[in-house]
Amino acid sequence: MLHTIRLVTDDPSVTKYEPDEILNSLIWGDALKVLPKLPDAIADMVFLDPPYFLQLPSKRLLRWTVKTLVEGVNEEWDKFESFEDYDHFIESVLRELKRLMKPTATIWVIGTYHNIHRIGKIMQDLGFWILNDVIWVKTNAMPNWLNVRFTNATETLIWAVKDKSAKGYTFHADVARRFSPSRFKLAINVWELPICSGEERLKDGQGKKLHPTQKPEALLERVILVSTNEGDVVLDPMAGTGTTGVVAMRHRRHIVMIERERKYVDACLQRLLTMPQQQTIWGGGEI
Repeated sequence: MLHTIRLVTDDPSVTKYEPDEILNSLIWGDALKVLPKLPDAIADMVFLDPPYFLQLPSKRLLRWTVKTLVEGVNEEWDKFESFEDYDHFIESVLRELKRLMKPTATIWVIGTYHNIHRIGKIMQDLGFWILNDVIWVKTNAMPNWLNVRFTNATETLIWAVKDKSAKGYTFHADVARRFSPSRFKLAINVWELPICSGEERLKDGQGKKLHPTQKPEALLERVILVSTNEGDVVLDPMAGTGTTGVVAMRHRRHIVMIERERKYVDACLQRLLTMPQQQTIWGGGEI
């Protein structure tokens, strides 16, 4: 199955996209502006990796022993005026995603202790029904260099359906068991795998991380193989450097991705271009 990947540049004058215009596409635009234009019930699964709103101090942090700079998340897209501002942003996105989910669709939302509890509360208020939280244990987590609290070695994924009455969602228990730590016989909600590093970690022209929170392909492998089938449509409204799309296409799923930062759009397209047997068509505006 050969997918044709299209770059669609969101046009402010367009009020609605038809399914055939956005299937297997990367839409360059703001999720809050693009999502309302998408047709109802298009997604079999949604993966949402929103800003974490880390609220990090502006001071530089050096590792004590080697005196190298610790690279945190200091991008503008992770900054909000207040918790209320952040909550409004998340709620607006989730309302649209719920509309875009098929009755049997599921949604995965990933976050850290900074934001995941707020997101879970908002999801429940909107009527989502949480199936599980899955704990990603990072086997090579970034140490807490100040040594004043525990090293944060986990992220949490919330897995949910759009409401309590939802039936028939996809869950491949046999696949989930393979992803559980070997000391357990059941499919448990703990995944142990490293953060993105080495050749997989994308770098900019200065050799620095292109995206501070790039997710490892192994994480998306688990999400996609456990909760989707071949031919399903996977929606990622904040696609970053395109890990969701790369993994979904590798496993013969269709994709709809949205990303507003041009440097991430370019990186995502480059990754898709280098996949075997893929063809990318540039469309919807100048590149």
